[in-house]
Amino acid sequence: MTQTTIRLTVNGGIHDVDAAPDTALLYVLRNDLELNGPKYGCGLGECGACTVLIDGVAARSCVIPIEGCIGREVTTLEGLGSRDRPDPVQEAFIREQAAQCGYCLNGMIMSTRALLNRNPQPSETEVLESLRYNLCRCGAHIEIMRAALRAAGHAGEARD
Repeated sequence: MTQTTIRLTVNGGIHDVDAAPDTALLYVLRNDLELNGPKYGCGLGECGACTVLIDGVAARSCVIPIEGCIGREVTTLEGLGSRDRPDPVQEAFIREQAAQCGYCLNGMIMSTRALLNRNPQPSETEVLESLRYNLCRCGAHIEIMRAALRAAGHAGEARD
């Protein structure tokens, strides 16, 4: 496909990018907008490292063409909070030290935020289900689960 100018709303800002409409959102986010929260993991939408929110719902940016994002709000990890004012999910992950290499963290945090967007008080089972398809190869699952539970308001399970 030929390149065209496509207007995207990312992290509350309007961005005009020159790309083919079928370009994967992940490539535009990382290469054009220099947003490095979403990671390239598998390129097949299987691992979750590239997860972003599109209109508040978790989506795998490696398999979403940018033309499907026109007129929609895309939020990356960088758009959730700041160093001084992290999103409560980011804060929970920090408090629980829920990272080892950190590669999967983007997907874990974004999936947890998406869950809390649609259900502010999920059960432990719902938290587990929301993270089910995010892969962590380091084995930080216990800390990640504690962080997600803390963010969901399950302080007892999160070892407060």
